[in-house]
Amino acid sequence: MTRTQAPRADAVRNRKKILDAAREQITRHGSDVGMDEIAATAGVAVGTLYRHFPTKKDLVTAVVNEHIAHVTEAAEAARARQEAGSRALEEVTGLLARLIEETATNHAVKAAAHSLGADLVDKDAKARGAAALAALIAAGQADGDIHQDVTVNDIFLLFSTAPTDQSPADRARWLTLVLTGLTTHNRATDTSQPPTP
Repeated sequence: MTRTQAPRADAVRNRKKILDAAREQITRHGSDVGMDEIAATAGVAVGTLYRHFPTKKDLVTAVVNEHIAHVTEAAEAARARQEAGSRALEEVTGLLARLIEETATNHAVKAAAHSLGADLVDKDAKARGAAALAALIAAGQADGDIHQDVTVNDIFLLFSTAPTDQSPADRARWLTLVLTGLTTHNRATDTSQPPTP
């Protein structure tokens, strides 16, 4: 029986350095950035990079799927907090805000992946994230906080159309407007002053 060896610690460190460098360089320069530049930023030899990722498509796919895994973990953590007693609407709002900000820094990576034809979707991670989101939405609907017709696909649509290339203030404003459409609550208004006649 052949025994599968665990990756050496230096190989694990190199892989992480390469992924971090690829994310940074593709975000800054787009899909035209060279593998040499990524290797130099990571502080590894080009041969080391190619041992981990034989093609740029392999590298970009790994970066994007790492992001998908992170989104899934965030959704599952939000679901766990909701099950422990927090309100579903707070978790959905916090998750949207956090992921939109993080997606803003990964926007170029996703664009590069599309241009390289990389397979973006880790199907298992996406299914787990969708299940956590569905449970959060259902809990928010049961609480009466989220409209009954809101679906997981609506949340995915929001992620894919978020104004990630705009300023943080514009992204925050977008989220405020979007939440008005998702939730049964009107936007908060300042009631400390009487309305102007």
